[in-house]
Amino acid sequence: MTEGTPAIQDRHVMPGAHGAQDSQAAQDDLLLEQQLCFALTVASRSVVGAYKPVLDRLGLTHPQYLVMLCLWEASPRSVRDISDALAQEPATISPLLRRLETAGFITRQRMEGNERTLDVRLTPRGAALREQATEVPGIMMARLGLTREQVGQLHATMMDLIAATRPGPDDVPRR
Repeated sequence: MTEGTPAIQDRHVMPGAHGAQDSQAAQDDLLLEQQLCFALTVASRSVVGAYKPVLDRLGLTHPQYLVMLCLWEASPRSVRDISDALAQEPATISPLLRRLETAGFITRQRMEGNERTLDVRLTPRGAALREQATEVPGIMMARLGLTREQVGQLHATMMDLIAATRPGPDDVPRR
């Protein structure tokens, strides 16, 4: 070897080093703290929990708040429309609607011309609750220490994740 020319073994990674690094990375991938599903689950529970005292003042649970958001956007709506908007089964939405009706925020009645479809409408009391609810996003941004821009970025990322997990036409289960 000539002076100034590095030895070949100095220029190459030791044999098996990449394999060991890959193996360690694979092991690290199984750490609970590295799991996206864990972080999302804890974040979801924590954020929904942070909403509780704010929504208590409105007389709503978090799932009821989501239904009311749908109805504040458009009323009347069918149960199917609400369940699609919330990515929930109608059987999950129905008990929420029953409680909102008991609280006087909505009415449910059969749609004219289609007895199988329930028409869900805001009552004047439910419509008036919207004014109080306009404070919720600002309170939650402050409580979570987020700016409107950060909330927008988080929302976009979550919507991308939701889209990525929805089955495509090629993902239909075979029977």
